[in-house]
Parts: sequence; structure tokens; C-alpha cells
Amino acid sequence: MTDITVNPDIIPEELVDTIHPDAKWYVVHTYSGYENKVKANIEKIIDTRGMHDVIIQVVVPVQDTIEIKNGVKKAVQRKIYPGYVLLKMVMNEETWYVIRNTRGVTSFVGPASKPVPLTDEEIIAMGVEVPDFELDLNVDEIVRIIAGPFEGSIGNVREVNHQKKTVTIALSVFGRETQVELDYHVLQRM
Repeated sequence: MTDITVNPDIIPEELVDTIHPDAKWYVVHTYSGYENKVKANIEKIIDTRGMHDVIIQVVVPVQDTIEIKNGVKKAVQRKIYPGYVLLKMVMNEETWYVIRNTRGVTSFVGPASKPVPLTDEEIIAMGVEVPDFELDLNVDEIVRIIAGPFEGSIGNVREVNHQKKTVTIALSVFGRETQVELDYHVLQRM
């Protein structure tokens, strides 16, 4: 699950990709533990400078997990990529300067701090943007997993959940059948 910020008063979420088709995802390195502060600083700069049309989204990817402390279960959000913040933006001299000089940002990810945009495959694998599509699978159909920790594995469809856009797959792990729930976008029909 990702924490994506889009100001719906200024840019409706369904129009994000039409505003600047050349906007790409970039990664900035931050001081460890300052990811949310950097996100807040960038959002404040976007508001004060009116840069909503060139800096589209600011994301600190998080994952919900259950932590057990002193025998008590507690739901917590963990940062998937500690020390990094993702930005969907149009790269130009002004945006580079503004982001690079934001308090808490150490550099853009790329050779010699030259920003390199993420590829579509990286964006999907990181779970930042998930393509919106329907997967027409049936129970007992065979599928291949094309991303994630089970990449390359072949499994048998046990259940399809169209609301959550997930599929439960039976895999053979260490000689035993194990069921895993996966998102549509990591599966390929055989």
C-alpha cells in the first residue's frame, strides 16, 4: 500500500497523467527517519510556489504490518524504502533546484546526482502505480508469477477476488502446497 498525495482541489486524480504526460517518477535520498518530514517540506514548497502542475505527487511508500511487543499485537505502518521519497514530476532546472535544496534531501538517485527516472517496470514492481485492468481468470487455471518474491513460479488459481483485484494461487513451496494472495498485475496467463 502506498501513501499517495494528490490535491484533488487543484488536480483531480483521474487527470494526473493528462496534465503533464512527460512527468516521470524520480527517487530522492533523504536522511534516515526524515522521509515524512521531507514529504511535508516538498508539499509546502509546492503550495507556496504554485508548482502543482510540475510536481504532481509525493510518495513515501509504506506497508501495513502486525508487530508483536510484550505479547500484544499492534498494527503499524513500516516504510518500504527507508531513506527514500518518490516524486512524480516534470524534470527541469527549476524543479531540480527546488527539490535538491529542500531541507532533508541529500540527493537524487542517479549517477553523480543526475536524476534518472524510474522505468514502468520498476514503478509497478514497487507498487507505486498499479495499472488499472481486469484479469479474466478462472479457478483451476494455470498462471505464471512475473514479479515479486515468487517471480517465475507457476501456480494454480484457487480464488479470484475482483473487488480487491487479487488472486489466490496454490504454489508448490518446498514440496508442500502453499496458497498465496497476489495482485492481478504480477500474474500472466499460461
